Amino acid sequence: MIRSLVGGAAMALTLPVLASAEDEAVTTFSLENGMDVVVVEDHRAPVVQHMVWYRAGSADEPVGSSGVAHYLEHLLFKATDTLESGELSATVAANGGQDNAFTSYDYTAYYQRVAADRLDLMMRMEADRMRNIRLTERDIETERDVILEERNQRTENNPRALFGEQLRAAQYLNHRYGVPIIGWRHEMEELDMDDALSFYQTYYAPNNAILVVTGDVDPEEVRALAEEHYGAIPANPDLPERLRSQEPPQTAARRLTYKDPRVAQPYVQRSYLAPERNPGDQKTAAALYLLSELLGGGTTSYLNETLQFDQKKAVYAGASYGGVSLDDTSFNLFVVPSEGVSLQQAEDAMDQAVADFIAAGVNQADLDRIKMQLRAAQVYARDNVDGIGNRYGRALASGLTVQDVQDWPDVLQAVTGEEIIAAAREVLQPETSVTGWLMRDEEVTQ
Repeated sequence: MIRSLVGGAAMALTLPVLASAEDEAVTTFSLENGMDVVVVEDHRAPVVQHMVWYRAGSADEPVGSSGVAHYLEHLLFKATDTLESGELSATVAANGGQDNAFTSYDYTAYYQRVAADRLDLMMRMEADRMRNIRLTERDIETERDVILEERNQRTENNPRALFGEQLRAAQYLNHRYGVPIIGWRHEMEELDMDDALSFYQTYYAPNNAILVVTGDVDPEEVRALAEEHYGAIPANPDLPERLRSQEPPQTAARRLTYKDPRVAQPYVQRSYLAPERNPGDQKTAAALYLLSELLGGGTTSYLNETLQFDQKKAVYAGASYGGVSLDDTSFNLFVVPSEGVSLQQAEDAMDQAVADFIAAGVNQADLDRIKMQLRAAQVYARDNVDGIGNRYGRALASGLTVQDVQDWPDVLQAVTGEEIIAAAREVLQPETSVTGWLMRDEEVTQ
């Protein structure tokens, strides 16, 4: 699902995108080498966030090289043609800023948050490592050990993380979303220089990148700096089309049980394959997002009120929906049973509660309350240059457009209770579900 940054727009021209008076002041343009640029102005404080998003994440990795996208993220903090290993981060810190990077299924992003008058320096360093990293075999060995230790700490030592990996692998039989972002350990152990450089030389190019600059900036000044630092980098003429193996029709409910003596709190989780937000067509995704809020978005949600407070069968119940995704995503339900309630009883209670919710329909007062909360959250979000940059970058790297980002709040407000129930009936189907039990070895299941 590849779309232009701004659907139907002439990208060679600066294009302010203002859906309403309440929206951010957004300007977009493209450099001649294909790099897309988004500028979001906020002049209330002399601060800027500079982000480069690559349309390449763990789901774009070659089969057998899981973890290489995250591995490369680590390696980009090593030496370049003009910087010593670690010098970029040290320079950011010396200038009073912060920097970091992160990898997901659909993108890898690098950012610096600094005083507005340091933007030129940030662009110069980031453009340098876009094509000029210089790796040694020691770098390869050292950072491979680092990511393996990261997997030990975050995954191997965490039964919930191991359970989540297995559940996701069961949900996605054929798509790369079933492979953990950090990678499978046995493949991470084999990553080498060729793996890292191949991924780097293929995907780290301006025509596969989005520059997002938010804060106290002038769009024309950003354009001049971007042309100076990024515009000189040639596009990759061999950038592959972003094609991925897709899921076959899911026609059978799947189940798994994960046992681990380290489990502190057993629980039930169910995921359903669900559609993502699509460019120009976000209504179903908006209905699913509101469904997740109504069912399990907080202590006053339907599942919590029913299972935790009324029936006393759960200490927690929740729901989530991750709509920003290049390909099909998932809708999730969670129930943590109360003392003396088995996992089977908790699952049965969850199923009955969801069925009752769909049969009864959406309570309009609850929907109005959630929509009002979303309006308030939208206003507060404008105070966070980090959040604004992430919102645009994550969406654009996942196939959405600036207009989709601008339209999303209004799409949410327009969704009706009937549309939410229709989405629930369409998506919450047993055939596309995976139900998992996380439990101790001795846990009673009946």
